[in-house]
Amino acid sequence: MSADHHHTCACCAEHQDGPPLSYGSPAPAGWKARYSWRRDSGLTADQCVIKGRDFFVHGLIEIPVRDSGDTFSWGVWASLSEENFARTHDRWDYPARDQEPPYFGWLSTELPVYQHSTIQLKTHVHTRAVGQRPLIELEPTDHPSRSSSAKASP
Repeated sequence: MSADHHHTCACCAEHQDGPPLSYGSPAPAGWKARYSWRRDSGLTADQCVIKGRDFFVHGLIEIPVRDSGDTFSWGVWASLSEENFARTHDRWDYPARDQEPPYFGWLSTELPVYQHSTIQLKTHVHTRAVGQRPLIELEPTDHPSRSSSAKASP
């Protein structure tokens, strides 16, 4: 990125003003290209199944950018139980899907800017209106990547 804060969007290849406000992962941790040949595995832009036993949805962790009105988004994957994945999948195009309660999940994306692993952090997956990725909410934690004030006491 140049000093004048322009970038090219990785999704649409258009020239954009300002710094990029989103980064993402095309697949959950653990996905391997060879799985695409398996009948019990599959990866789309929104959902993933690995070996018929691990189930994931693609969503966003959204972080407000202070004093700008903008939002920074991490495109991440969260694992779901088989039952919750099936329910999410069945309601993917359902107009009232945003009425669903949040689903428990585990973060399944390594966020590269953090020194410690972000894999397996507890999440809540909030389904939103059709056409919007789910909102991924991290549960409060004493994860070492948080500020020093959030660290556990000795």
